[in-house]
Amino acid sequence: MESNAISTVVLAIVMLCWLVFAGAFIFRKRPPATTEKKRDNTAMLGIALEALGFVLVWNFRRPMKTPIVESDIIVEIALALLASGLAIASVWMILAAVRALGKQWAIAARVVEGHNLITEGPYSIVRNPMYTGMFGMMIATGLAVSYWWTLPPAIVAFLFGTMLRVRTEEKLLRETFGNEFEEYIRRVPALLPRLHF
Repeated sequence: MESNAISTVVLAIVMLCWLVFAGAFIFRKRPPATTEKKRDNTAMLGIALEALGFVLVWNFRRPMKTPIVESDIIVEIALALLASGLAIASVWMILAAVRALGKQWAIAARVVEGHNLITEGPYSIVRNPMYTGMFGMMIATGLAVSYWWTLPPAIVAFLFGTMLRVRTEEKLLRETFGNEFEEYIRRVPALLPRLHF
């Protein structure tokens, strides 16, 4: 398989995953009108930094049908498999998280009346599977369409924004669920499976 064909297939897989990603949010269960108990808008800065990561990988695109690095075919195939596998796994994690959260999902860091602590499904693997999935999609997109040098600053921006969001959201959850949440933190990593990060 030549370089052009590999790049085209990877791009098609990543774009298909983006369509599924978008569909997960467009067709999710909408939350009913509820009384908001607590909200913290600090997480919006985190969203902006995560968005910066996506802006970098989408706006510094290399020419179509070219590999991320000029190398032999084995390295190119390995990177293609990595990008494709990461996109598919990330979309699975996002879909599973949307399903597990149900009507509790929201962009803002908030706790609503009757809020439950979700610890099952993808939430038993990482505490923030949506962010893990978004991080994977950003890297897969970078591998599929960007220059290699866009990935390091995109990763730094995304991780910094995500950790800001995680700290803000977990402060609200700690205040709401106390020891139950502390026990959950001890068992499950924040963002990356098998690492306490």
